[in-house]
Amino acid sequence: MSQVPTLTLNNGLRMPQLGFGVWQVPDDEATTVVGAALEAGYRSIDTAAIYDNETGTGKALAASGIPREELFVTTKLWNSAAETWTRESVLREFDASLARLGLDYVDLYLIHWPRAMRDDYLTIVRTFAEIADSGRAKAVGVSNFQPAELERVMAETPVVPAVNQVELHPNFAQAELRALHARHGIVTEAWSPLGQGRGLLQDPTLARIAAKHGKSPAQVVLRWHIQLGNVAIPKSATPSRIRENFDVFGFVLDDDDLAAINGLDNGTRLGPDPAEFDYS
Repeated sequence: MSQVPTLTLNNGLRMPQLGFGVWQVPDDEATTVVGAALEAGYRSIDTAAIYDNETGTGKALAASGIPREELFVTTKLWNSAAETWTRESVLREFDASLARLGLDYVDLYLIHWPRAMRDDYLTIVRTFAEIADSGRAKAVGVSNFQPAELERVMAETPVVPAVNQVELHPNFAQAELRALHARHGIVTEAWSPLGQGRGLLQDPTLARIAAKHGKSPAQVVLRWHIQLGNVAIPKSATPSRIRENFDVFGFVLDDDDLAAINGLDNGTRLGPDPAEFDYS
């Protein structure tokens, strides 16, 4: 993982702070796209069952020739395909993801959404603990969980999630949630770390800081994530952009830069609100 800094998860596993996301990458393109990311230097790859590209992602991992122990692979359980999840159905879905990836284990397995309305995430978390105990997932965690759901998981199961992957970017910095994570030793992972390219990267504050450092606004935002202590998983299918997004370790944002970027937080959520969203 060379120059990419790592964070230590609550079970001792080390996770790269910069990974590569494959949301919206078609399966027949995933092998090429993930291959380009691995060639650029990424060693952490984030996929999910619902992305329908685990097969193509797995082919890229196999073709890369990179030793398995140098890779960090994340996938996620899409918890709406069944009416109510049981231990057996969770195990079946996990086995199916492993088979599509062509792997004996994943480094991180996440619940994709809490689906609090269905109230089955505690069953899923308990089954995830069993998967972790078997060694077939080196760590387990959640995605899109809010404080009340995290508190309930920690109160009613033996699991403290290793990671909570949530929407997070300068316009939606999630300070309260990050503070809760810090108190409990949960790593914050940012999806849509660049704000999905929907205006954030045109912000004049970012343009000014980018010019100061001779970098792009996207590189500045990714550097902000790194210095904030987040894991970030930018996604791109363009080889030049893939390489650019990886080139964020040769400069440091100063306190004025960080304060200016922190000032962009306006509470703008781009994705669904987990408190109201049920993928049924």
